[in-house]
Amino acid sequence: MGNLILCHSKKADQPYEITRIRKRIYTMEELCYYLCKNLYLVDYTIINNKLCDWLEEELEVGELAKTLQALIEEENATEQFVLHILEYSKIYTESELMHIQNVLEKLKTQRDVERQKYKADNLLESGEFASAILVYKAILREDKDETIEEKFYGMIYANLGAAYGRSLLYEEAAKMYEKAYEILRDNDMVVGYLYACSQYMPTKEYKELLEKSNMLVATDNSLAEKKAKGILDNASKFHSQTLLEWKRQYRES
Repeated sequence: MGNLILCHSKKADQPYEITRIRKRIYTMEELCYYLCKNLYLVDYTIINNKLCDWLEEELEVGELAKTLQALIEEENATEQFVLHILEYSKIYTESELMHIQNVLEKLKTQRDVERQKYKADNLLESGEFASAILVYKAILREDKDETIEEKFYGMIYANLGAAYGRSLLYEEAAKMYEKAYEILRDNDMVVGYLYACSQYMPTKEYKELLEKSNMLVATDNSLAEKKAKGILDNASKFHSQTLLEWKRQYRES
């Protein structure tokens, strides 16, 4: 039988809002949950004096707020800032805190461009497509890190294609999948490319593409098209779900 965890009784009258994703937090538990689920996304939207003031004024944990304010003045204090909050909450076991610390340590050893990609990947996975697109594009605008293999950038183009596709921006998605294929030579990129093209091109133009595209010469055109059609069969369901999600987000905002 699991151990009981005594939750903090204090709930904020005014929530702390993470503006980037319009997330409102009312309790210590909600703050801890956000941190643990988004370790790759921890940035200035959390590590700031505004959060410290909110903790002191709304949750009445002045001692914790003062400790965190002191950490803000230190360089590379992300790990300790997060761990102090989680330890103070008394929600997590020692082994869980150790695991979180290991993840944060791993993040410190990664190149900046790798951390940025992890951030974008997590945004994409959580359905924050617009934010993911911005981060991926920011990486591609920077000078290429020559110490990282080319496939790394190929995956950025592939994931950017996915983000555009999930945002229903199919022409942009097709361009990204094409760039990804040039680097990765992966037939899955052809499938994504065909699906995106089928969504924005007129039928005649799409058929001409299937006959003439240099991108399709090196792969099994019929198999790629079959896979693309399989994706297409599920498109109407996905579009309906996307529309419902957009409506929900609009109402919440």
